[in-house]
Amino acid sequence: MKTKISLTLRSFILSIFVLSFLSLMGCEEDPISDNNLTEDNLPDISAYPIVSTNQTAFYSNTEEISIPSIGDSFYGQDGTYNENTPSYTDNGDGTITDNVTGLMWEQDMGDKITYNNAFSKAETSTLAEHDDWRVPTIKEIYSLILFTGQVAGEEAISMFIDTDYFAQALGNTAIGEREIDAQTWSSTQYVGLTMGRDETVFGVNFIDGRIKGYPKFNPMSREENTMYFRLVRGNTSYGINDFTDNGNGTVSDNATGLMWQQSDDGNTRDWENALSYAEDLTLGEHSDWRLPNAKELQSIVDYSRCPDITNSPAIDPIFSATSFNDPEGNPGQYGYYWTGTSHLDGLNPYASAVYIAFGEAQGQMNGNLMDVHGAGAQRSDPKSGNSDDYPEYWGPQGDVRYVYNYVRLVRSVN
Repeated sequence: MKTKISLTLRSFILSIFVLSFLSLMGCEEDPISDNNLTEDNLPDISAYPIVSTNQTAFYSNTEEISIPSIGDSFYGQDGTYNENTPSYTDNGDGTITDNVTGLMWEQDMGDKITYNNAFSKAETSTLAEHDDWRVPTIKEIYSLILFTGQVAGEEAISMFIDTDYFAQALGNTAIGEREIDAQTWSSTQYVGLTMGRDETVFGVNFIDGRIKGYPKFNPMSREENTMYFRLVRGNTSYGINDFTDNGNGTVSDNATGLMWQQSDDGNTRDWENALSYAEDLTLGEHSDWRLPNAKELQSIVDYSRCPDITNSPAIDPIFSATSFNDPEGNPGQYGYYWTGTSHLDGLNPYASAVYIAFGEAQGQMNGNLMDVHGAGAQRSDPKSGNSDDYPEYWGPQGDVRYVYNYVRLVRSVN
């Protein structure tokens, strides 16, 4: 198992090394601090550390609650386990360094541009005197999401990104956009089609806190759509998994330091019961299993797979997932999987929790059930409800809401 070393520890080790070297050479120099360390004078970062969602509040199905104790209802949600707290450095040159991932980011995205133009921009950019900028993958850009944000339908309340460091625009309501129409695209194209016809690019909406597949071309005009792009550089290993089958019903990801339940148990649960199941499970002689947070679960999505193209869920085949018939009775669908992260949206902002769709993120449009957001999307479902009322269809794209979702548990190895 690879050992993860924090940037703070790296900084300390590097400082001691430099000071010792300078002392031997008879030189005097200011000690190296976190503020003047750059990627160029740090060792290579090869790990894939998952930055926490920064969600430290606790919620029931209806309200914010005090911190639950072991054995209490709603114990084990996101705020219970808070590792790799977000940490950023403003480099003062239009770039921001993520001190957890080692990635350096463009601070201000500028105007919306097309997918192809984003790659041209990255190729020619010399921002902060670096020439190795790239369009981030969906896993790289998702590393910046924080679930301290809140949205009310189409209206922004607080961003799902740290605006003390990153410039984040809203949709331009003066030209008919909604405030949430400010999506940040990635380089990751969906291997299938959404809406039955559309070439699709995955992006993160830092206004409403979701991953969604967006059509590359306007369905009406067939012109290229434009979105925001935030360029990145450094740590080219970020987002690359390194799985090991432990032979005991568990899979370790040596890149992230997380151990996973290899198979779901075939049962669906509401959110409260999913939390309880996680806390009670013993597997592989371990009893410290938990519901993953949103970013941990997204880390094991395999965006090269989807049911329509590979006849499989969007996950490495080292894992297994329960298949079922979709609401219209079509076989070969795979489930939505709960996380321990609440998603603050709507009239009751505490009533929903994040899921990741490892099967098609379906919706019903004009009476037709189809893949509207892409396998690998991150959405949210109500935490509870009468099982007889679900699945149901919700919102302008008729999103399928199951409420009773599958579970794949995780534990921290390091």
